[in-house]
Parts: sequence; C-alpha cells; structure tokens
Amino acid sequence: MSSQLVTFSDLSEKIDYNLPDFPLYARKGALHLFDRYTAACHWHPDLEFILILDGKMEYFVNGKTVLIEKGNGIFVNSKRMHYGFSTDKANCTFIVITIHPLLLGESTHVGKVYLDEKFGADTEDYILLTPKSPWKNEVLLSLHHIYNEMNSNNSNPLRLLSQITSLCACIGDHIQNVPGHLNDDQSWMSVWKMTGFIHQHYDNKLTLDDIAASGSVCRSRCCELFSKYIGQSPNTYLVRYRIKKSCEMLLETNRTISEIAFVCGFKSASYFSYVFRKETGLTPQNYRKEVTSSLPAKIK
Repeated sequence: MSSQLVTFSDLSEKIDYNLPDFPLYARKGALHLFDRYTAACHWHPDLEFILILDGKMEYFVNGKTVLIEKGNGIFVNSKRMHYGFSTDKANCTFIVITIHPLLLGESTHVGKVYLDEKFGADTEDYILLTPKSPWKNEVLLSLHHIYNEMNSNNSNPLRLLSQITSLCACIGDHIQNVPGHLNDDQSWMSVWKMTGFIHQHYDNKLTLDDIAASGSVCRSRCCELFSKYIGQSPNTYLVRYRIKKSCEMLLETNRTISEIAFVCGFKSASYFSYVFRKETGLTPQNYRKEVTSSLPAKIK
C-alpha cells in the first residue's frame, strides 16, 4: 500500500464541480442511483444545499437524522459528516448545490474571519429549509435560480457569484452559534482522518488495523467512532464507498467489469460481482444497462 503523505485538506471527499477552476457544484440527483438508496457518508469544506424535487429523503448530519420532504431542503455546514438515504428504498429526486469557501472570499483575511465565524465548528451543523419561513423560502428559490444559471447554455459566472454570495450571506445572517457542540475535536479529527484515508486508498487492500492507524486510534476505538459518528462499521463504510466509486465508473467510463473491480479494491471480478449484487440487488452489468438507459443525473 502506498505510504504517500496526505495532508488534512486531501482527506475530504473530492467534488466533481461543473466547471474547472470554478468550485461550484449544481446538478440534479436521484437516490435510486446509489447503492441501497444510500449515499456514502462523507464530508468536505464546501457548504452544501439539498432541495427535494420529488419524494422524500432521510438525511444524516453529524450523528443526527432528519426527514426532508418534497419542496423542502437542507443546508449542511462545512466539514460535517453527512449523507442522504431512504430506509424504504424509495426514489427521491433533488437538486444539490455545493459551494467551496474559495468562491466566498476564503483567500482574503476578512473573508476567512467571516467564514470561520459563520460556518465554523461553533455554529449549527445544519438548517432545515421550508417555504413556510420567508427567508428560508428565498433560499429555496435561490437554489432553483443557481441550478438553472449553472446549467444554462450561456451561464454567466458573475451572476452565479452574485447568487451564491447572496445565498450564503442569507444563511450567515440566520445561522445560530452553538458554542462547544463539537467539543470532542480529537474524536472528529480521527473520524475525518480515517474516512479520508479510505477515500484516498480504497483501491488498495485495507485492514481494520490500517484504518485505525490512520486515525491514530486502536481497533476498538476505531469501531466505536465509526458507530457513533457515522452509524456504520469501518468495513461497511469501506465496502459501500468502493461500491459508490464502482457505480460512478460503470456509468461514466467504458471500463470492463474486471478493470473496475481491480481499481475499486476488489480481489477478483467474481467477488466484485457478488458484493455488488448483494449491496444493490443488481449485477454490475445490469446496473450499467438499467441506469444508463434511464438517463441518470451525475451524482456527487
């Protein structure tokens, strides 16, 4: 296994932004495209917004689960563990908007101070968004506008910057301080390091000892932290992350099943097919055929 140096900034989930050098993600998604109708638990420095277009979604953020129904949404703060899922395995379509702090002035002193104050560890993990509240309704409408602008044929970057700045300023005006609610910084750091390690090395053979060592904890503490903060065992998280990456490759590349099995860390194509079918109910071949024929949206 590679022993390359990985910095803390490398540990978050990488986002495939719509445009190079413009870290804004604005796409539509659907839960049926995910293994078991469950996205991989992850975190990133970006601010994230979800708007439910149809159906409903359960959403996990830093150990808490909330229900988001059609027409409602959620704001997820920076560097929070999160993922969406459906216990009933019911489909849900949604808009995802993620905004990297660089677009909000993080590289400037005044911008960094503001972002640390409003979107740091001492503020709310998430805010549920419903049209019943005037300011939250404005946020939901803004998500539609940003999605439409980004995906138009003549997208205007200045208009996008104006829209996302106004959107995040609105959240900043209403987000509440919650001092000390993430006071177990060392535990969160270990979780971030271990999940980031999996993101970086999922294509290699990984053991529980490897994962625990990446977080500077013992095996039992590793399992305890995954259970408490992610709701999954380390091995379950690893397998589902590998399945997530394999689903992306099945949809976005022409690689063979054997090639995908190898680059996603499975020891053989037959074992990959067995695990894939166990997790998704479909063989890799059938998944590629069924999902690509249904015009899938690109999912982060």
